[in-house]
Amino acid sequence: MLEKLYSRYKPYYKENLHLALPIVGSQVGHTLVHMADSVIVGHFTDTTQLAAVSLVNSIFILIMVIGLGISYGLTPLIAQEHGRQNDDECGRLLSNSLIINVFVGIILYLLVHFGVLLVIDHLGQTPAVVTYAKPYLGLLSVSIIPLLVFQTFKQFAEGLGFTKQAMFVSIWGNAINIILGIVFVKGMFGIKPMGVSGVGLSTLIDRLLMATVMAVYVLRSKHFKKYLISFKITFIDKLRAMQIIKIGAPVAMQYSFEISAFSGAAVLIGTIGAVEQAAHQIAISLAAMTYMIASGVASAATIKTGNNFGKKNFADLRKSAIASYHVILVFMSCTAVIFVLAHLYLPFIYTEDLSVVKIAAQLLIIAGFFQLFDGTQVVGLGVLRGIGDVNVPTMITFLAYWVVGIPVGYLLGLKFGLGVNGIWYGLTLGLLTASVLLFLRFQNKTKMLNDNAVISPQH
Repeated sequence: MLEKLYSRYKPYYKENLHLALPIVGSQVGHTLVHMADSVIVGHFTDTTQLAAVSLVNSIFILIMVIGLGISYGLTPLIAQEHGRQNDDECGRLLSNSLIINVFVGIILYLLVHFGVLLVIDHLGQTPAVVTYAKPYLGLLSVSIIPLLVFQTFKQFAEGLGFTKQAMFVSIWGNAINIILGIVFVKGMFGIKPMGVSGVGLSTLIDRLLMATVMAVYVLRSKHFKKYLISFKITFIDKLRAMQIIKIGAPVAMQYSFEISAFSGAAVLIGTIGAVEQAAHQIAISLAAMTYMIASGVASAATIKTGNNFGKKNFADLRKSAIASYHVILVFMSCTAVIFVLAHLYLPFIYTEDLSVVKIAAQLLIIAGFFQLFDGTQVVGLGVLRGIGDVNVPTMITFLAYWVVGIPVGYLLGLKFGLGVNGIWYGLTLGLLTASVLLFLRFQNKTKMLNDNAVISPQH
Protein backbone atom coordinates (compact mmCIF):
# COMPACT_ATOMS: atom_id res chain seq x y z
CA MET A 1 0.00 0.00 0.00
CA LEU A 2 2.68 2.52 1.07
CA GLU A 3 5.00 1.38 -1.75
CA LYS A 4 2.25 1.93 -4.33
CA LEU A 5 1.49 5.37 -2.87
CA TYR A 6 5.17 6.32 -2.92
CA SER A 7 5.58 5.20 -6.55
CA ARG A 8 2.57 7.28 -7.61
CA TYR A 9 3.81 10.49 -6.02
CA LYS A 10 7.60 9.97 -6.21
CA PRO A 11 8.22 12.51 -9.03
CA TYR A 12 6.24 15.13 -7.13
CA TYR A 13 8.10 14.46 -3.86
CA LYS A 14 11.41 15.07 -5.65
CA GLU A 15 10.22 18.24 -7.43
CA ASN A 16 8.65 19.70 -4.30
CA LEU A 17 11.60 18.95 -2.02
CA HIS A 18 14.10 20.31 -4.55
CA LEU A 19 12.16 23.57 -4.55
CA ALA A 20 11.21 23.55 -0.85
CA LEU A 21 14.51 22.83 0.93
CA PRO A 22 16.21 26.16 0.07
CA ILE A 23 12.97 28.02 0.90
CA VAL A 24 12.88 26.20 4.23
CA GLY A 25 16.41 27.46 4.88
CA SER A 26 15.47 31.08 4.26
CA GLN A 27 12.10 30.79 6.07
CA VAL A 28 13.78 29.32 9.14
CA GLY A 29 16.05 32.34 9.05
CA HIS A 30 13.19 34.60 10.20
CA THR A 31 12.59 32.37 13.22
CA LEU A 32 16.28 31.83 13.93
CA VAL A 33 16.69 35.58 14.43
CA HIS A 34 14.18 35.56 17.29
CA MET A 35 15.30 32.15 18.57
CA ALA A 36 18.91 33.41 18.70
CA ASP A 37 17.71 36.51 20.58
CA SER A 38 16.00 34.27 23.15
CA VAL A 39 19.03 31.97 23.58
CA ILE A 40 21.52 34.84 23.89
CA VAL A 41 19.38 36.79 26.36
CA GLY A 42 18.50 33.61 28.31
CA HIS A 43 22.15 32.71 28.83
CA PHE A 44 23.79 36.12 29.24
CA THR A 45 21.15 38.07 31.21
CA ASP A 46 18.26 36.95 33.44
CA THR A 47 14.68 35.61 33.46
CA THR A 48 13.15 39.12 33.49
CA GLN A 49 14.95 40.09 30.28
CA LEU A 50 14.01 36.72 28.70
CA ALA A 51 10.39 37.49 29.57
CA ALA A 52 10.87 40.88 27.85
CA VAL A 53 11.99 39.03 24.70
CA SER A 54 8.84 36.89 24.94
CA LEU A 55 6.60 39.95 25.26
CA VAL A 56 8.29 41.84 22.41
CA ASN A 57 8.45 38.86 20.06
CA SER A 58 4.78 38.07 20.66
CA ILE A 59 3.92 41.66 19.67
CA PHE A 60 6.48 42.24 16.93
CA ILE A 61 5.85 38.96 15.11
CA LEU A 62 2.25 40.11 14.62
CA ILE A 63 3.52 43.32 13.01
CA MET A 64 6.12 41.39 11.01
CA VAL A 65 3.69 38.85 9.53
CA ILE A 66 1.47 41.65 8.22
CA GLY A 67 4.43 42.83 6.17
CA LEU A 68 5.46 39.29 5.22
CA GLY A 69 1.91 38.48 4.16
CA ILE A 70 1.76 41.50 1.85
CA SER A 71 5.11 40.52 0.34
CA TYR A 72 3.86 36.96 -0.29
CA GLY A 73 1.25 38.39 -2.67
CA LEU A 74 3.99 38.64 -5.32
CA THR A 75 5.01 34.96 -5.40
CA PRO A 76 1.88 33.26 -6.81
CA LEU A 77 1.51 36.03 -9.42
CA ILE A 78 5.14 35.60 -10.55
CA ALA A 79 4.71 31.81 -10.59
CA GLN A 80 1.54 32.05 -12.70
CA GLU A 81 3.07 34.52 -15.19
CA HIS A 82 6.21 32.38 -15.38
CA GLY A 83 3.98 29.38 -16.16
CA ARG A 84 2.44 31.44 -19.01
CA GLN A 85 5.99 32.49 -20.15
CA ASN A 86 5.05 36.15 -19.73
CA ASP A 87 8.51 37.52 -18.80
CA ASP A 88 7.81 41.26 -19.11
CA GLU A 89 4.92 41.06 -16.66
CA CYS A 90 7.24 39.64 -13.99
CA GLY A 91 9.38 42.81 -14.03
CA ARG A 92 6.33 45.06 -13.80
CA LEU A 93 5.02 43.08 -10.84
CA LEU A 94 8.40 43.40 -9.09
CA SER A 95 8.34 47.21 -9.52
CA ASN A 96 4.92 47.45 -7.93
CA SER A 97 5.73 45.01 -5.14
CA LEU A 98 8.88 46.91 -4.13
CA ILE A 99 7.02 50.22 -3.85
CA ILE A 100 4.13 48.62 -1.95
CA ASN A 101 6.43 46.79 0.49
CA VAL A 102 8.55 49.85 1.31
CA PHE A 103 5.37 51.85 1.94
CA VAL A 104 3.95 49.07 4.14
CA GLY A 105 7.25 48.86 6.05
CA ILE A 106 7.14 52.58 6.85
CA ILE A 107 3.49 52.34 7.97
CA LEU A 108 4.28 49.36 10.25
CA TYR A 109 7.25 51.21 11.77
CA LEU A 110 5.03 54.21 12.53
CA LEU A 111 2.38 51.89 13.99
CA VAL A 112 4.87 50.46 16.46
CA HIS A 113 6.57 53.76 17.27
CA PHE A 114 3.42 55.82 17.83
CA GLY A 115 1.04 53.04 18.84
CA VAL A 116 2.38 49.87 20.41
CA LEU A 117 5.14 51.56 22.43
CA LEU A 118 2.46 53.69 24.11
CA VAL A 119 0.02 50.83 24.72
CA ILE A 120 2.56 48.34 26.10
CA ASP A 121 2.39 49.95 29.56
CA HIS A 122 -1.29 49.03 29.82
CA LEU A 123 -1.18 45.28 29.04
CA GLY A 124 -0.96 44.15 32.67
CA GLN A 125 2.66 43.00 32.32
CA THR A 126 5.37 43.03 35.00
CA PRO A 127 6.80 46.61 35.09
CA ALA A 128 10.43 45.44 34.98
CA VAL A 129 9.67 43.34 31.89
CA VAL A 130 8.10 46.34 30.13
CA THR A 131 11.14 48.54 30.95
CA TYR A 132 13.45 46.12 29.15
CA ALA A 133 10.97 45.50 26.33
CA LYS A 134 10.57 49.08 25.06
CA PRO A 135 14.06 49.78 23.60
CA TYR A 136 14.22 46.26 22.12
CA LEU A 137 10.86 46.72 20.38
CA GLY A 138 11.92 50.17 19.11
CA LEU A 139 14.97 48.71 17.34
CA LEU A 140 12.98 45.83 15.84
CA SER A 141 10.38 48.26 14.49
CA VAL A 142 13.03 49.99 12.36
CA SER A 143 14.23 46.62 11.02
CA ILE A 144 10.84 45.89 9.39
CA ILE A 145 11.67 48.24 6.47
CA PRO A 146 14.87 46.50 5.28
CA LEU A 147 13.23 43.14 6.03
CA LEU A 148 10.46 43.89 3.52
CA VAL A 149 12.97 45.06 0.91
CA PHE A 150 14.73 41.70 1.33
CA GLN A 151 11.37 39.93 1.08
CA THR A 152 10.48 41.70 -2.18
CA PHE A 153 13.52 40.39 -4.03
CA LYS A 154 13.36 37.02 -2.27
CA GLN A 155 9.73 36.40 -3.28
CA PHE A 156 10.49 37.50 -6.86
CA ALA A 157 13.41 35.09 -7.17
CA GLU A 158 11.52 32.22 -5.56
CA GLY A 159 8.49 32.75 -7.78
CA LEU A 160 10.81 32.11 -10.74
CA GLY A 161 12.21 28.97 -9.11
CA PHE A 162 15.51 30.47 -7.81
CA THR A 163 15.32 29.48 -4.15
CA LYS A 164 18.91 28.77 -3.03
CA GLN A 165 20.24 32.33 -3.04
CA ALA A 166 17.85 33.65 -0.37
CA MET A 167 18.75 30.65 1.78
CA PHE A 168 22.47 31.48 1.62
CA VAL A 169 21.78 35.14 2.42
CA SER A 170 19.66 34.08 5.41
CA ILE A 171 22.33 31.68 6.71
CA TRP A 172 25.07 34.33 6.58
CA GLY A 173 22.70 36.94 7.99
CA ASN A 174 21.89 34.76 10.99
CA ALA A 175 25.55 34.03 11.64
CA ILE A 176 26.25 37.77 11.72
CA ASN A 177 23.17 38.34 13.94
CA ILE A 178 24.34 35.77 16.50
CA ILE A 179 27.93 37.07 16.63
CA LEU A 180 26.87 40.71 16.97
CA GLY A 181 24.12 39.76 19.45
CA ILE A 182 26.62 38.11 21.82
CA VAL A 183 29.06 41.04 21.47
CA PHE A 184 26.39 43.67 22.19
CA VAL A 185 24.49 41.83 24.95
CA LYS A 186 27.52 40.60 26.87
CA GLY A 187 29.68 43.63 26.15
CA MET A 188 32.91 42.70 24.36
CA PHE A 189 35.79 44.44 22.55
CA GLY A 190 35.28 47.61 24.56
CA ILE A 191 31.53 47.79 23.94
CA LYS A 192 29.41 48.42 27.03
CA PRO A 193 26.98 45.54 27.87
CA MET A 194 23.62 46.42 26.30
CA GLY A 195 21.44 43.61 27.66
CA VAL A 196 18.30 42.84 25.67
CA SER A 197 18.71 45.99 23.55
CA GLY A 198 21.86 44.43 22.08
CA VAL A 199 19.94 41.73 20.23
CA GLY A 200 17.65 44.41 18.82
CA LEU A 201 20.61 46.29 17.38
CA SER A 202 22.19 43.13 15.95
CA THR A 203 18.89 42.20 14.24
CA LEU A 204 18.62 45.66 12.66
CA ILE A 205 22.18 45.46 11.28
CA ASP A 206 21.56 41.90 10.02
CA ARG A 207 18.40 42.90 8.11
CA LEU A 208 20.05 45.94 6.52
CA LEU A 209 22.84 43.72 5.19
CA MET A 210 20.44 41.03 3.96
CA ALA A 211 18.28 43.56 2.07
CA THR A 212 21.33 45.04 0.35
CA VAL A 213 22.82 41.69 -0.69
CA MET A 214 19.53 40.23 -1.99
CA ALA A 215 18.70 43.36 -4.00
CA VAL A 216 22.16 43.47 -5.59
CA TYR A 217 21.97 39.76 -6.45
CA VAL A 218 18.62 40.02 -8.25
CA LEU A 219 19.41 43.28 -10.06
CA ARG A 220 22.89 42.17 -11.20
CA SER A 221 22.41 38.44 -11.90
CA LYS A 222 22.22 37.25 -15.52
CA HIS A 223 19.41 34.86 -14.50
CA PHE A 224 16.93 37.72 -14.17
CA LYS A 225 17.92 40.02 -17.07
CA LYS A 226 15.03 39.02 -19.33
CA TYR A 227 12.55 39.52 -16.48
CA LEU A 228 13.91 42.94 -15.48
CA ILE A 229 13.65 44.67 -18.88
CA SER A 230 10.33 46.20 -17.78
CA PHE A 231 11.45 46.80 -14.16
CA LYS A 232 11.55 50.47 -13.11
CA ILE A 233 11.82 51.52 -9.48
CA THR A 234 9.43 54.44 -10.06
CA PHE A 235 6.84 52.38 -11.96
CA ILE A 236 3.56 51.71 -10.21
CA ASP A 237 0.37 50.69 -11.91
CA LYS A 238 -3.02 50.60 -10.22
CA LEU A 239 -4.06 47.31 -11.82
CA ARG A 240 -0.90 45.43 -10.88
CA ALA A 241 -0.74 46.97 -7.42
CA MET A 242 -4.30 45.78 -6.80
CA GLN A 243 -3.40 42.29 -8.04
CA ILE A 244 -0.64 42.07 -5.44
CA ILE A 245 -2.74 43.56 -2.66
CA LYS A 246 -5.75 41.34 -3.43
CA ILE A 247 -3.59 38.32 -2.67
CA GLY A 248 -1.16 39.89 -0.19
CA ALA A 249 -3.73 41.54 2.10
CA PRO A 250 -5.75 38.33 2.75
CA VAL A 251 -2.49 36.40 3.23
CA ALA A 252 -1.40 39.04 5.75
CA MET A 253 -4.73 38.60 7.52
CA GLN A 254 -4.34 34.81 7.53
CA TYR A 255 -0.95 35.04 9.20
CA SER A 256 -2.20 37.80 11.51
CA PHE A 257 -5.15 35.77 12.78
CA GLU A 258 -2.92 32.81 13.59
CA ILE A 259 0.07 34.70 14.96
CA SER A 260 -2.11 37.17 16.88
CA ALA A 261 -3.75 34.20 18.58
CA PHE A 262 -0.33 33.08 19.83
CA SER A 263 0.53 36.69 20.70
CA GLY A 264 -2.77 36.99 22.54
CA ALA A 265 -1.92 33.79 24.37
CA ALA A 266 1.45 35.30 25.40
CA VAL A 267 -0.31 38.37 26.79
CA LEU A 268 -2.78 36.16 28.71
CA ILE A 269 0.13 34.11 30.07
CA GLY A 270 1.92 37.34 31.04
CA THR A 271 -0.94 38.12 33.41
CA ILE A 272 -0.14 34.85 35.23
CA GLY A 273 3.56 35.64 35.76
CA ALA A 274 7.03 36.26 34.30
CA VAL A 275 8.17 32.66 34.84
CA GLU A 276 5.21 31.31 32.87
CA GLN A 277 5.81 33.91 30.16
CA ALA A 278 9.47 32.92 29.87
CA ALA A 279 8.46 29.24 29.63
CA HIS A 280 5.95 30.09 26.91
CA GLN A 281 8.69 31.89 24.98
CA ILE A 282 10.91 28.79 25.05
CA ALA A 283 8.17 26.39 23.90
CA ILE A 284 6.76 28.73 21.25
CA SER A 285 10.26 29.45 19.94
CA LEU A 286 10.86 25.73 19.32
CA ALA A 287 7.38 25.23 17.87
CA ALA A 288 7.90 28.27 15.62
CA MET A 289 11.02 26.63 14.20
CA THR A 290 9.08 23.58 12.98
CA TYR A 291 6.27 25.85 11.79
CA MET A 292 8.65 27.88 9.62
CA ILE A 293 10.01 24.67 8.08
CA ALA A 294 6.42 23.70 7.28
CA SER A 295 5.92 27.22 5.94
CA GLY A 296 8.84 26.66 3.57
CA VAL A 297 7.15 23.53 2.22
CA ALA A 298 3.93 25.55 1.90
CA SER A 299 5.75 28.30 -0.04
CA ALA A 300 7.10 25.69 -2.46
CA ALA A 301 3.55 24.34 -2.78
CA THR A 302 2.37 27.86 -3.65
CA ILE A 303 4.98 28.13 -6.42
CA LYS A 304 4.29 24.68 -7.92
CA THR A 305 0.54 25.23 -7.68
CA GLY A 306 0.88 28.65 -9.32
CA ASN A 307 3.00 27.21 -12.16
CA ASN A 308 0.53 24.40 -12.82
CA PHE A 309 -2.41 26.78 -12.54
CA GLY A 310 -0.80 29.11 -15.10
CA LYS A 311 -0.26 26.14 -17.44
CA LYS A 312 -3.82 24.88 -16.75
CA ASN A 313 -2.32 21.52 -15.77
CA PHE A 314 -4.84 20.75 -13.03
CA ALA A 315 -4.10 17.02 -12.70
CA ASP A 316 -0.45 17.74 -11.82
CA LEU A 317 -1.58 20.62 -9.62
CA ARG A 318 -3.60 18.26 -7.41
CA LYS A 319 -0.97 15.50 -7.29
CA SER A 320 1.78 17.98 -6.45
CA ALA A 321 -0.34 19.47 -3.66
CA ILE A 322 -1.11 16.04 -2.18
CA ALA A 323 2.61 15.23 -2.29
CA SER A 324 3.25 18.38 -0.21
CA TYR A 325 0.71 17.16 2.34
CA HIS A 326 2.50 13.80 2.52
CA VAL A 327 5.91 15.46 3.02
CA ILE A 328 4.67 17.66 5.84
CA LEU A 329 2.84 14.83 7.60
CA VAL A 330 6.04 12.77 7.72
CA PHE A 331 8.18 15.70 8.87
CA MET A 332 5.80 16.94 11.55
CA SER A 333 5.33 13.40 12.86
CA CYS A 334 9.10 13.28 13.44
CA THR A 335 9.17 16.64 15.22
CA ALA A 336 6.21 15.59 17.37
CA VAL A 337 8.16 12.55 18.56
CA ILE A 338 11.24 14.69 19.26
CA PHE A 339 9.23 17.23 21.29
CA VAL A 340 7.60 14.52 23.40
CA LEU A 341 10.73 12.42 23.99
CA ALA A 342 13.09 15.37 24.60
CA HIS A 343 10.67 17.69 26.44
CA LEU A 344 12.76 17.59 29.64
CA TYR A 345 15.98 18.53 27.85
CA LEU A 346 15.14 21.03 25.10
CA PRO A 347 14.34 23.97 27.47
CA PHE A 348 17.95 23.91 28.71
CA ILE A 349 18.97 25.29 25.30
CA TYR A 350 17.51 28.59 26.52
CA THR A 351 17.86 28.72 30.29
CA GLU A 352 19.01 26.87 33.42
CA ASP A 353 16.20 28.32 35.57
CA LEU A 354 14.51 25.10 36.76
CA SER A 355 11.17 26.78 37.47
CA VAL A 356 11.03 27.94 33.83
CA VAL A 357 12.28 24.59 32.49
CA LYS A 358 9.58 22.65 34.36
CA ILE A 359 6.70 24.62 32.78
CA ALA A 360 8.31 24.74 29.32
CA ALA A 361 8.70 20.94 29.37
CA GLN A 362 4.94 20.54 29.90
CA LEU A 363 4.20 22.91 27.02
CA LEU A 364 6.49 20.99 24.66
CA ILE A 365 4.37 17.85 25.15
CA ILE A 366 1.30 19.85 24.06
CA ALA A 367 3.33 21.28 21.15
CA GLY A 368 4.14 17.72 20.11
CA PHE A 369 0.44 16.94 19.79
CA PHE A 370 -0.36 19.96 17.62
CA GLN A 371 2.55 19.51 15.18
CA LEU A 372 0.49 17.64 12.56
CA PHE A 373 -2.32 20.21 12.66
CA ASP A 374 0.13 23.13 12.42
CA GLY A 375 1.90 21.62 9.42
CA THR A 376 -1.17 20.62 7.43
CA GLN A 377 -2.98 23.93 7.93
CA VAL A 378 -0.04 25.99 6.61
CA VAL A 379 0.37 23.69 3.57
CA GLY A 380 -3.36 24.00 2.89
CA LEU A 381 -3.03 27.79 2.90
CA GLY A 382 -0.03 27.59 0.56
CA VAL A 383 -1.77 25.41 -2.01
CA LEU A 384 -4.93 27.52 -2.03
CA ARG A 385 -2.81 30.69 -2.35
CA GLY A 386 -1.23 29.24 -5.51
CA ILE A 387 -4.61 29.16 -7.26
CA GLY A 388 -5.53 32.61 -5.96
CA ASP A 389 -8.03 31.32 -3.39
CA VAL A 390 -7.37 33.57 -0.38
CA ASN A 391 -10.66 35.04 0.89
CA VAL A 392 -12.43 31.93 2.22
CA PRO A 393 -9.17 30.62 3.80
CA THR A 394 -8.86 33.98 5.58
CA MET A 395 -12.32 33.52 7.11
CA ILE A 396 -11.35 29.97 8.12
CA THR A 397 -8.26 31.21 9.97
CA PHE A 398 -10.29 33.85 11.82
CA LEU A 399 -12.86 31.24 12.86
CA ALA A 400 -10.23 28.72 13.94
CA TYR A 401 -8.08 31.01 16.06
CA TRP A 402 -10.35 33.77 17.33
CA VAL A 403 -13.73 32.04 17.57
CA VAL A 404 -12.35 28.67 18.75
CA GLY A 405 -8.69 28.86 19.86
CA ILE A 406 -8.35 31.96 22.06
CA PRO A 407 -11.81 31.80 23.72
CA VAL A 408 -11.32 28.13 24.63
CA GLY A 409 -7.79 28.86 25.85
CA TYR A 410 -9.05 31.75 28.00
CA LEU A 411 -11.78 29.60 29.54
CA LEU A 412 -9.53 26.60 30.21
CA GLY A 413 -6.51 28.59 31.34
CA LEU A 414 -7.91 31.47 33.38
CA LYS A 415 -11.48 30.52 34.25
CA PHE A 416 -11.12 26.77 34.87
CA GLY A 417 -7.70 27.14 36.49
CA LEU A 418 -5.55 25.08 34.09
CA GLY A 419 -3.12 27.98 33.72
CA VAL A 420 -0.65 28.15 30.86
CA ASN A 421 -1.43 24.54 29.85
CA GLY A 422 -5.11 25.39 29.40
CA ILE A 423 -4.26 28.32 27.12
CA TRP A 424 -2.15 25.98 24.98
CA TYR A 425 -5.00 23.43 24.81
CA GLY A 426 -7.13 26.17 23.25
CA LEU A 427 -4.42 26.93 20.68
CA THR A 428 -4.23 23.24 19.79
CA LEU A 429 -7.99 23.09 19.18
CA GLY A 430 -7.71 26.17 16.94
CA LEU A 431 -4.97 24.54 14.84
CA LEU A 432 -7.05 21.36 14.49
CA THR A 433 -10.05 23.38 13.29
CA ALA A 434 -7.97 25.26 10.70
CA SER A 435 -6.30 22.08 9.46
CA VAL A 436 -9.55 20.21 8.83
CA LEU A 437 -11.45 23.11 7.23
CA LEU A 438 -8.56 24.08 4.93
CA PHE A 439 -8.12 20.49 3.76
CA LEU A 440 -11.82 20.27 2.92
CA ARG A 441 -11.49 23.55 0.99
CA PHE A 442 -8.48 22.17 -0.90
CA GLN A 443 -10.37 18.99 -1.80
CA ASN A 444 -13.35 20.95 -3.09
CA LYS A 445 -11.36 23.49 -5.14
CA THR A 446 -8.93 21.07 -6.80
CA LYS A 447 -11.62 18.53 -7.67
CA MET A 448 -13.67 21.36 -9.19
CA LEU A 449 -10.69 22.46 -11.32
CA ASN A 450 -10.16 18.90 -12.55
CA ASP A 451 -13.86 18.38 -13.28
CA ASN A 452 -14.04 21.62 -15.26
CA ALA A 453 -10.94 20.66 -17.23
CA VAL A 454 -12.61 17.37 -18.21
CA ILE A 455 -15.93 19.00 -19.15
CA SER A 456 -14.63 22.06 -21.05
CA PRO A 457 -13.16 20.25 -24.12
CA GLN A 458 -16.61 18.86 -24.88
CA HIS A 459 -18.10 22.34 -25.42
